[in-house]
Amino acid sequence: MAVLVDTDPCPCRSGERFGACCGPRLDGTGPAPTAETLMRSRYTAFAVGDRDYLLRSWHPSTRPRVLDLDPGQRWVALEILRTARGGLFDEDGEVEFRAHYRAGRERGTLHERSRFVRVAGQWVYLDGIVG
Repeated sequence: MAVLVDTDPCPCRSGERFGACCGPRLDGTGPAPTAETLMRSRYTAFAVGDRDYLLRSWHPSTRPRVLDLDPGQRWVALEILRTARGGLFDEDGEVEFRAHYRAGRERGTLHERSRFVRVAGQWVYLDGIVG
């Protein structure tokens, strides 16, 4: 797992430093206030290889028992395309994004519409439609 310090730029490309952006989500000290914030933190978890956070932030009904991350895949950029609901007072939300990666010499893009819901007041990833 890659280690970031609070002053590093956040991998989610919000423009914030890791310690003021996704860091508190990954270390459990600050819950995500919106679905987009959770999506950004999950992207960051993929970028740094934080399997535990990914599983913790996944809805229990759709969470895999085991999550294998490809160590040869490096996540390099995130674009938020659209959000629907997922705000401070919502119970569900959707975030459409493109996540760019490199795997060896190959480059690729994951395009997904992710759905999020609140469980016990906390945002979690429910599922997504890739394509």
